[in-house]
Parts: sequence; structure tokens; C-alpha cells
Amino acid sequence: MSNTNSSWTDRVIEVVNPFDQLVIGSVDRKSWDEVDACLSVAHQLHMNRKNWIPVYRRIEILKKAATIMQTRFEELAYQIANEGGKPLIDARVEVSRAIDGVELCASNIISLAGREIPMDLTAAGAGRLAFTSREPIGVVVAVSAFNHPLNLIVHQVGPAVAAGCPVLVKPADDTPLSCQSFVNILYEAGLPEEWCCFAPCDTPTAEKMVTDPRVAFFSFIGSARVGWMLRSKLAQGTRCALEHGGAAPVIIDENADIQEMIPKLVKGGYYHSGQVCVSVQRIYAPKKFAASIGQLLAEEVSRLVVGNAIYEQTECGPLIRPREVNRVSDWVEEARQAGASVLAGGQKRGATTYAPTVLLRPPLEVNVSQKEIFGPVVCIYDYEAIEDAFTMANSLPFAFQASVFTSSLDTAMNAIRNLDATAVMVNDHTAFRVDWMPFAGRRQSGYGTGGIGYTMHDMTHDKMAIIKL
Repeated sequence: MSNTNSSWTDRVIEVVNPFDQLVIGSVDRKSWDEVDACLSVAHQLHMNRKNWIPVYRRIEILKKAATIMQTRFEELAYQIANEGGKPLIDARVEVSRAIDGVELCASNIISLAGREIPMDLTAAGAGRLAFTSREPIGVVVAVSAFNHPLNLIVHQVGPAVAAGCPVLVKPADDTPLSCQSFVNILYEAGLPEEWCCFAPCDTPTAEKMVTDPRVAFFSFIGSARVGWMLRSKLAQGTRCALEHGGAAPVIIDENADIQEMIPKLVKGGYYHSGQVCVSVQRIYAPKKFAASIGQLLAEEVSRLVVGNAIYEQTECGPLIRPREVNRVSDWVEEARQAGASVLAGGQKRGATTYAPTVLLRPPLEVNVSQKEIFGPVVCIYDYEAIEDAFTMANSLPFAFQASVFTSSLDTAMNAIRNLDATAVMVNDHTAFRVDWMPFAGRRQSGYGTGGIGYTMHDMTHDKMAIIKL
């Protein structure tokens, strides 16, 4: 949660375009006293049930917010590209997904329903009627990441509004403008301002906010180090969901359709310059095909246009901070020195960009093989037997999404059965996602399940009524 790319003064965060480092806007950060006041108001809103927003009003607010977002489509897309470095072509997709997500929040409210519990299964329960309903869990605090600066906020704040929970949201230090825009759109759509607090703040304030006993649910998207640390400090009773990173594996079967596969691997590996938690990172190919697959991938990757994300022709934008460029460069150089073949890229394009890179057979002990790269680098390894590929794919402490390319149903089912992942894509890249599906990491990759409906469920809880007839 520490600030790195933006420039902090006592009260202001200056936001920069990550490509040219020029200031594009600013937001005021909140002091602990201001955050404390927001928490108090939010807590009182939840405790006084007369204050709860009726379900029909929540639906109206969310539907109107989606309509407003549609009218500002290009403005929101440009803002994503300008502050986050995501190419415009992909920023537009993010805006579309965000609008769909808000509409999903509205339509999924109908699923926040209870059920009848049969009582007369034994004589002890006879003569009673029981049913459940779902109620808002309480104050939600959401801490978000930079890489999808609008859609991630929608996935955290939208469900809170739908569930009827007051919410405080701390955006990533590098990309607060999209979050601020969405919060203001909610206000414009009719959400009372006290129900959603835009709370950019420094690290000590954020930690105090997250661990405050008034918080009922903590939603975190970001690094595993920070997420697990904050979870260990939560107040008793606070529920949470954590979404961290991975090092997504792809298994290529010897009978896979290579020509159809390559464009998908390019998209999955280099979308947003690899700054996605489920980006294609580790490709395992049959030994006799690994080099040729690497060369085909390298030819496509070498054509990608690198530059400022606000320009239409850009396909790979900058990394979010110059220090990340240096880190990726160091990791690639380490792999090269250890014996990896660099088939494409392998060098900085400037202080803020790194060339899309393909590495063949990096040693298994180097950083690019052991950690999440979070940059435009894809590694190709070879295997003798597909069981060895499964073993290598499962060898890291991360487990998120994985994929297999094959024309064999048996191989596909074998991969689904043996890959340690929450989702296994067949003949698609690992970064595929729609916003209503469950989205979750295993082991160090996360805790709980994301996805609009799943998050709404987590932000409510059951109450049972038992009536003696």
C-alpha cells in the first residue's frame, strides 16, 4: 500500500502518466481523523436500521450509475489509459466490463434471498416454521490495486452498495482518479455521500482503517505480502477476501493447434504488459516442439507496438513505475546469465517501458521461474511426459488460473483433474474472465472468492426466523 509512483505532499497525491511521468491530476489524501469520522458515520448508518437504503433504491442507483458511465465511456477509458498505462483498446474493454459489472450488481440483488428450513424432520422441530433472510454484513473497507483502476473498484464497491453496506474505498496510490470518478458517479446516481467514502490515505492510516473493529468486511486486491499481513491484524469478527497474484501455467499438448494457439498466448501474456494476476507466465511444451513454439511466439511478440497507452496504436503500455522496469530487467538478465535463450525482447525500451520478451528454458531456480513477473515476459519450458508438466506447473506456492491446449478430450480432462488451480481453461489463455464467474486464488494467491455475485453473498449474512405455530 505504500506510495511509489505518485508524488505526495502533506495533503495532495499528484498522479502521473506512467509513460512520460507528467502530472495529470491530483487527489487529496485523508488524515486518520477524517477516516475515523467516515468510519463512525458508516458504523452508525449500519447500526440504525431505519437508515438502510431500500432494495428498490439500491437497484435504481446502480442502474442510473451504469447509464451515466455509458455516457462517459470514452472519458473513463482515456482516464484508465492515462493514469494506469493500459492501452486504450484494452481500457475500453475495461469500461465495458465495469458497466456490465454495475448492472450485474443491480440484477443480482434478487439472489440475496433466503430459504425455508424444514423443521418437522424430527418430533423436536414439529410445529414450527423457519426461514432465512440475508442482511448487510456491516461496514466494508476496500483496498484496491492499480492494474484495473475502474473495474476492480466496481467489483469491490458495487457489491457493497448492492448488499446495502456502507463502504470506504482506498484506491491504489498510482491510480486514484478512476476510483474517484466512479464514487462521484454513484453520488450523481443518488447514493447518499455518507454511504461511500473515497479514502486515499497513507500506509499507517490505511492500516488503522482496515484493522478497526468497526469494519465488518475487508476486501483487498494487491500483493500477497501486504494482504496476508493485514489479514493477520484484522479485528476479531472482521471477514475478508484477498486477491493476490500468480504465475499462471499453460500446458501445450503435442496435438494442440499451434497456429490457433499463438494469438491467444500473446493476448494472455502481454495484455497490459503482463500486469495482470492471471497473465500467461509459464508455458510447458513437448520437448520436440518447445523451440519452434517459442520462435512462433517471439515473431508475434516482436510486432507489438510499445508506447504511451493514450495513443490508439499502442498495444503494450508502460509498467506502472520505473522501478518495476528495473526489476523486470534484472530478472531477465539473471535468467539470461543462467542460460535462458532470449527469443524476443530482453531489454528496456526506456525508463518506463520494457520490450515484450520471450525466454526459452530459463533455469527453474531463477526469479522468472519462481515468482510472479508482473511484466511483459513469458517463459517456455519443455517436458518429456505431460505428467512432468503438471508437476512443474503445480510446484510454486501460487495457484490461480491455468490452461491447457489440446485436441484430446482425455488430455483436457487429465489437466482439469491434475492442475492445482481454481479454474482451468481448455484451448484458451489463463487471463480469461467474465465478471459473474467465481474468481479466486488458492494457497498464497488469495483467500475467498471474487466475482460480482460471490462478493455480494460475502457482504451479507443469514438471519433465521423460527416461528412456533
